[in-house]
Amino acid sequence: MIKGKYFALVACCFFICISVNGVSVYTKQTDVLVIGGTTSGISAGLQSARLNVPTLIVEETPWLGGMMTAAGVSATDGNHLLNSGIWNEFRSRLRAHYGGEAALATGWVSNTQFEPHIGDRIFKSMASAEPQLSVIYGYHLTKVLKQGNKVIGAIFENEQMERLTIHAKVVIDATDLGDALPMAGAAYDLGMEARSVTGEENAPETANNIVQDLTWTAVLKDYGTGADKTIKKPENYNPELFRGSCAMTVDSVLIDCEKMLNYGRLPNNKYMINWPRHGNDIYLNVVEMDWSKRRNELKKAKERTLCFIYYIQTELGYKNIGLADDEFPTADKLALIPYHREGRRLRGAQRLNINYVRDVYGGQPLYRTGISVGDYPVDHHHACNPDTPEIKFPAVPSFNIPLGALIPEKIDGLIVSDKAISVSNIMNGATRLQPCVLLTGQAAGALAALSVQENQKVREVSIRKVQQTLLDAGAYLMPLVDVNPEDKDFQSIQRVTASGILKVKGESYKWANRTWFYPDTIVTAREFSEGLNTFDNQFPNYEDLSMLTVKKAADMISAFLKKDRLADIQKLWDEKLNRKYDSNLLVTKRELSVLVDELIQPFITKTVGFDGNYL
Repeated sequence: MIKGKYFALVACCFFICISVNGVSVYTKQTDVLVIGGTTSGISAGLQSARLNVPTLIVEETPWLGGMMTAAGVSATDGNHLLNSGIWNEFRSRLRAHYGGEAALATGWVSNTQFEPHIGDRIFKSMASAEPQLSVIYGYHLTKVLKQGNKVIGAIFENEQMERLTIHAKVVIDATDLGDALPMAGAAYDLGMEARSVTGEENAPETANNIVQDLTWTAVLKDYGTGADKTIKKPENYNPELFRGSCAMTVDSVLIDCEKMLNYGRLPNNKYMINWPRHGNDIYLNVVEMDWSKRRNELKKAKERTLCFIYYIQTELGYKNIGLADDEFPTADKLALIPYHREGRRLRGAQRLNINYVRDVYGGQPLYRTGISVGDYPVDHHHACNPDTPEIKFPAVPSFNIPLGALIPEKIDGLIVSDKAISVSNIMNGATRLQPCVLLTGQAAGALAALSVQENQKVREVSIRKVQQTLLDAGAYLMPLVDVNPEDKDFQSIQRVTASGILKVKGESYKWANRTWFYPDTIVTAREFSEGLNTFDNQFPNYEDLSMLTVKKAADMISAFLKKDRLADIQKLWDEKLNRKYDSNLLVTKRELSVLVDELIQPFITKTVGFDGNYL
């Protein structure tokens, strides 16, 4: 067993160890290597291993879960109504631990809030249940190994300067900041792109290298009336930094000091301190620094958080609320790592920007290649950098992330997950949130495992195979708020909407955007013909505005397939649907999805490219 500063869990790995100049050098071969046990790293590892592919996660800290656990951001943002994949599995375990859904709604910023150490425990339990998954702790990335244009592994070191070399068939960069990208020679962007580059009207006129503010989160605990948990006054304490952190009005809502604390209230009388308004956000652009310089610079973020805690205890009078002594295994009781909202962003086989999300059907049909869903609005933290250009963030519906956003333009053997996927700076404000990132990691794991199983380059793996693998794992491709995985027709509806044959309707709605399928509504014959024409432009558009009946649907499907399928439709109606067959019945979108999926089989009959167009 490899020992660094932290322990290592190695489920099925065998290492060769040699000593070079007195330094231990370990070498290991695996099929899939995941760099970072982060939010996307743990889900990537789980999904890959569940497909029976030997998978290894190498994580710097002693925890799994990244920003959800080690960074202490355990008040999750978004996807409350999208019960997708590993996100739903993780949340179900939280609910079981705390005693139900309501037990997690402790603060007002989120419907799902939990103690970070409980999240780590759950992720470790999920990892230990997978015989093909191994996890090594205490090592950080120092080098990416390449053979020509292909990534073939990586080298890591621990604080004792022991070296770990991993050779792999596929490597996933699941780091917070996309640290493997420059080492692999993969093209990426950092900061805000110019409007002329992305075509986003909300982007700045000129590009810059400004990233979002970061936060070193803390978890405080109420030790009861009469307790005094006031910390030592930080050396550079300046209370003026925190004036206005509470007792203010935001969007006509009074944020008093009690409400500010309850923003991220956690179970068991704890408080997540991740407060953006005159709180512990700080601007530090550490992305391109090496590991040592970055760690040193990030001390400023720790100090900012300690100063804010001291302000809460002294100026605001909450001396009974102190750093939780039962949360993080750190000397200062702060989170193990900072919360990075933004880092490098891959230039991928496809880049998602706000235009595709605002108008799903108006341009390239990237929705057809979706592998991860999110419903959070565009949200950036820039209050700590006065040089940031003012940007008005547009309202968006819920969305999905295209598979091409995980795959480098030119480098093989590498998949990117977490916040470093190929999205615009603006779109990063919605794709960076915890549930969405967790699901993106699950897709990365599926893609990696299929690449190994099919003996194909990552970019050659069938998009439809990846999507079907995710559907089989209970994950969403389309962010439909009104059809969940428990629905017997979930997969059919997902496949038909992800093919564009039946359309969905998105809406911007407060802090939880939505996309509707409306399964019990009826479409016109013209709408159905337009959907079939979208799938195959040789099929004519009808001008018939009457509502679609079983007979019309049968005729149109038969015409599309160039074969009479009425008998098949009658049989399907008896076996799959819950209404007595009548050719004059109006067909619901649910029923039409089942018929189309069974007879046209859109995921089988046509392949799709990274741009969403059929090949």
